[in-house]
Amino acid sequence: MIKRFFILLIFVQLSTNSSAQVDESQTGAWYMYFYNLQFKNSQWGIQGDFQYRDWAGLGDMEQLLLRSGLTFRPKEANVLFTLGYANITSGVPGEISDTSGENRIYQEALIPQKLGSRYFLTHRFRYEQRFVEDQDFRTRYRYMLFFNVPFNKTALEKDAIYLALYNELFINGQTDLGNGRTTELFDRNRTYLGLGYVLSPKVRVQLGWMNQKTVNWGKGQLQFSLHHSL
Repeated sequence: MIKRFFILLIFVQLSTNSSAQVDESQTGAWYMYFYNLQFKNSQWGIQGDFQYRDWAGLGDMEQLLLRSGLTFRPKEANVLFTLGYANITSGVPGEISDTSGENRIYQEALIPQKLGSRYFLTHRFRYEQRFVEDQDFRTRYRYMLFFNVPFNKTALEKDAIYLALYNELFINGQTDLGNGRTTELFDRNRTYLGLGYVLSPKVRVQLGWMNQKTVNWGKGQLQFSLHHSL
């Protein structure tokens, strides 16, 4: 009887671990809304994003991310600075409904460039202070390079159809997670290819595919995003 009990216990444990593993062959989806507002006659503004990320497309939550920040644009420099806060709820893949929480403070510099008549680059540098549930305080460094190229216009103006590319690298500031747990300095890398359409001077939509690689797994994600200047 005791032997059967332990066999059953091991089977349940293995089943639980299996259901929580990331299925790398399954395409997930991210649904995203980005907003920004420049206050009238001011160097100050706000920007942020709300994202729902799903392991399987819909019905298996990967993350719910709510992020907003206060922006400042210096008069003599082509850069936008942000000080912001994010609240993140993360789920595990499969039928398990467990979630964990994270509070995050971040500082960011956004530097746009234009190359030639129609090539738009943006560099984003972000530094994060992370308060993750059941982990020690830690930090993370992020660098993202955006590249947008309109096909039928020379600017990202109304009715422009454009190619959207980006790559983002994440580096952990610490490897100690607490309670004897560690992680790598390399956190993850994201590479994205998509198409965008400018509906109006204030609204753009994008549809694309992103591949995310961590130390332990790599996975494709469809991305649907709305970009809104208020």
